[in-house]
Amino acid sequence: MANIVTPARMSAATAVRCTTVRLSIVLAVAMAALAGCAAGPRASASARAVQQMPASGFLAVEGGRVWYAVRGTGTGTPLLVLHGGPGIPHDYLENLELLGDERPVIFYDQLGCGRSDRPDDLSLWKRERFARELGQVRAGLGLDEVILYGHSWGSILAVDYLSGMGGSTPTGVRGVILAGPALSIPRWTADSRELIAALGPDVSRTILEAESSGRTDSKAYQDAVHLFYSRYVCRLDPWPEPLNRAMAGMGAAVYGIMGGPSEFTITGTLKSVDVTPQLRGLRQPTLLICGEHDEATPATTRYYAGFVPSASVVVIPDASHVANYDQPEAYTAALRAWFREKNF
Repeated sequence: MANIVTPARMSAATAVRCTTVRLSIVLAVAMAALAGCAAGPRASASARAVQQMPASGFLAVEGGRVWYAVRGTGTGTPLLVLHGGPGIPHDYLENLELLGDERPVIFYDQLGCGRSDRPDDLSLWKRERFARELGQVRAGLGLDEVILYGHSWGSILAVDYLSGMGGSTPTGVRGVILAGPALSIPRWTADSRELIAALGPDVSRTILEAESSGRTDSKAYQDAVHLFYSRYVCRLDPWPEPLNRAMAGMGAAVYGIMGGPSEFTITGTLKSVDVTPQLRGLRQPTLLICGEHDEATPATTRYYAGFVPSASVVVIPDASHVANYDQPEAYTAALRAWFREKNF
């Protein structure tokens, strides 16, 4: 029988050799792990696919054509941007293309606004159709895997889509960003009342009188709206050109039918919408991000996060609803940090 080397029989030289081998293995494993971290996330097949598409163009969806644009040369999981409104086109979010060095950033104007078709059929302005539209955009661009970024109304759209409102439960969504989230319109309205009160009694009275009389086209009401927007929508003065462009490209029909005359006077079909019960069904890593002075308040954003199984929350200091322009460096840094943490 061969001799078995036990610790008692092991020579000092043999012990040193064994220790050296063990250390070499540990170092090799550590170096491999570090190399993997340095290499970053794996290249995404969907990134390659969407980068082979024309840089911008039109896709056929239910009810017409929507305009899209692909920005960036990175190979990480593509970021698909869902703008707010409904009916305020992507322009005010276009500086998210700063993330394009890591991954493709895809914008599209939802049907009824911006560069997309504006059909006259009012029956198209339903949440279910917008959810189906999102699936059609993904299919048209070959986005088998994707990260969804939904801002404001876009956060409702993202949750509707992930909850199967488009007809089926989607696959391939690796992560979700709910930015300036408007997931409960009753809570949004309640928050807006508090924000309006902070503007002073004269402004509050003007808004309440206009709402009760239906005179939301009056100069006094529009002045009050401007003051609200300057505090809680975008704090830059003057507003950045992309935000002005988005407002100019707004789809008034869809905005009015689903929303209302302003950000805080919600009279349309979204008035009673609350998707917070669906948040428990989100299985993807989820980032909720808002500005310190956002109309989607930090308190409410944290409230939503409590429903999500795997949620992170970021509040951008000295920023409002369009936090990506109020504080672009802090905003993009927060998104990049989350991408790294989740290895996207």
